[in-house]
Amino acid sequence: MPRYLFQVSYTADGIRGLLKEGGSSRRAMVADLAGKMGGSIESFYYAFGDDDVYVIAEVPDHETAAAISFAVSASGAATFKTVVLLTPEEIDAATKKSVGYRPPGA
Repeated sequence: MPRYLFQVSYTADGIRGLLKEGGSSRRAMVADLAGKMGGSIESFYYAFGDDDVYVIAEVPDHETAAAISFAVSASGAATFKTVVLLTPEEIDAATKKSVGYRPPGA
């Protein structure tokens, strides 16, 4: 099952909700959401910096990851970035594929 890194930044409304509900309740909600979508979360962390939350999750496919991203973004409580994560074995398979790329001027 594909893994994704979800990077979440709360808006002012999202921070107000977080202050009201607390951090662990949001983690539980994300775990429940992933489960209902046929996946699971591997890790969930709050952070200082540009992003407020980092989640590594497994969901069935890119369409599911996009649907989650759309739902969170449409709420207005947060902005959402999705990074597709690849295993070392997937990279091994990629290095064996012939692409036929020619750089400019070659």
